Amino acid sequence: MSIRRADSLGGKAAIVGIGATEFSKDSGRSELKLAVEAVRAALDDAGLTPADVDGLVTFTMDTSPEITVAQAVGIGELSFFSRIHYGGGAACATVQQAALAVASGIADVVVCYRAFNERSGRRFGSGVQRREPTAEGAALGWNLPYGLLTPASWVAMAAQRYLHAHGLDPEVFGQVAVVDRRHAARNPAAYFHGKPITLADHAASRWIVEPLRLLDCCQETDGGQALVVTSVERARDLPRPPAVVVAAAQGAGRSQEQMTSFYRDGLTGLPETAVVARQLWRTSGLSPADIDVGILYDHFTPFVLMQLEEFGFCGPGEAGDFVAADALPLNTHGGQLGEAYLHGMNGIAEAVRQIRGTSVNQVAGAARSLVTAGTGVPTSGLVLGADG
Repeated sequence: MSIRRADSLGGKAAIVGIGATEFSKDSGRSELKLAVEAVRAALDDAGLTPADVDGLVTFTMDTSPEITVAQAVGIGELSFFSRIHYGGGAACATVQQAALAVASGIADVVVCYRAFNERSGRRFGSGVQRREPTAEGAALGWNLPYGLLTPASWVAMAAQRYLHAHGLDPEVFGQVAVVDRRHAARNPAAYFHGKPITLADHAASRWIVEPLRLLDCCQETDGGQALVVTSVERARDLPRPPAVVVAAAQGAGRSQEQMTSFYRDGLTGLPETAVVARQLWRTSGLSPADIDVGILYDHFTPFVLMQLEEFGFCGPGEAGDFVAADALPLNTHGGQLGEAYLHGMNGIAEAVRQIRGTSVNQVAGAARSLVTAGTGVPTSGLVLGADG
C-alpha cells in the first residue's frame, strides 16, 4: 500500500501552464465561459494549443463537464478525463491525476480546471440547502438539527477544542489572516489588493460562529483557474520554466466525514492532512526544513495552524507563534482569504509562480513549494520543485 512506502510518481510530470480569469464578486458570465477562458489562458501560457490536449481533470462539484469544456475550447479527441470528489480537498489531486495519466502514457497533455460563480451564484457559505439524500449526507443529519448548518459552524467545533486544549485565545487565528492580507495587499490580482489588516482589525471583526470571526473566513468568489500538466521531458521544450511534481498525495483519515468528523478520538488535528504529509515527505525524501514556500489551504484560519502542525513545521499548539515569526513564507498570493476562493486552484498557480520566480511576493531562491488542498474533508497535497 502506498501509504506505507514511497511511490514512484515524483519527477515524471510538471505543471507548464497556468491561467485564470479575473477574480470578482459578479463575473457576469456562465461558469462554462469562465472555465473556457481559464483553460485557454493556461494553454497560451504553456505555449500549447487546444490540439495538443488529450486529457482534462476537474472537480465533481464543477458544473462544466470535461467533454463540454473540450468542445467549447476547441480540443479534439480525449484519451483521459477524470473528476475528484470532496470539494476543495480535490485541488491538488487534480494535478496528481493528471501526472498519473502523463506518467503512464495514457495522455500527453492534461489540463486541470475549476470554475464557478461562487459569489453571484451558489454560495457555499449559505450552508446546506436542497441536498439530495446520499449515504455521506446521512452524517450531516446528526448535526444539522442542532444548528450546525454551515462550513463555519462545522469548523468552529474543532477550532474551539484546539483553543481549549492548548490554552490559547481566538486572536491566535488572526496571525494567519494578517499574513494573508499582507501578501494580498501587494497582489494586483487579489480582491483585497491594497487592503492589509492588523491584529486589531481581526479582533474587531464580527463573530460568525465563535471562535471564528469574519476575518477568519475565506471569501466567496466568481472565477476560473486552469493548470497544464505534461511530461518533464516535453516541458523542457516549452517557453516557461516547469514546476516539477516532486510528490503528490491524497489522504483520508480514520472516521473521516465531510467537515463533521466530530467522533474521532480528538478534534485538535487533521488526520487526513497527516496522511498526505507522511506520503509527501516519504516520496520526496524532503522535510519541512527543505520547503521554501507554503501555500496552505485557508478556507478558515484555524485549519492553517493545524496543517502546519500536522506537516511537522512546529509542535501542537505552536503554529500561531510560528506564523507570527514569519518562519515560513506563507500564502504569498494572499490565499483564499486575500486573493480569491477558487477551491485552492489559485494556490497551486501561486506555487508555480514561486518556482518560476514570477510571484509578486517572490521568495528569493524558491525551489520547492508545498501546496495543500481543502481540510476537514478527504484532501490532497503537492510538493512542486524546480527542474534539475
